[in-house]
Amino acid sequence: MKKKIKDKNVMDLETFKEKHFGKRGTPKRDDLESGYEAFKIGALIHDTRIELGMTQGQLAEKVGTTKSYISKIENNLKEARLSTLQKIIEVGFGGTLELIVKLR
Repeated sequence: MKKKIKDKNVMDLETFKEKHFGKRGTPKRDDLESGYEAFKIGALIHDTRIELGMTQGQLAEKVGTTKSYISKIENNLKEARLSTLQKIIEVGFGGTLELIVKLR
């Protein structure tokens, strides 16, 4: 059972984002949210690679790219193109990439 924290200096993530980056739909908030999505992709690639017991070099070799490029994607220094992401998932990991589009 979760306990509610009643410390006035503690706030939930949504409140923090609104306070420091504005409400959803504002340019500053949109930049934050899109940056988070890129970070999530890199983190998912990293975690999956580790789970499969692969090095960055092994993944790069399977996908036909460089260890440096894989590192940059995982560390959110470079955004992967959709075709590269698909290759990493399908060729590198033996999985399937599925995309969902949600309109608000």
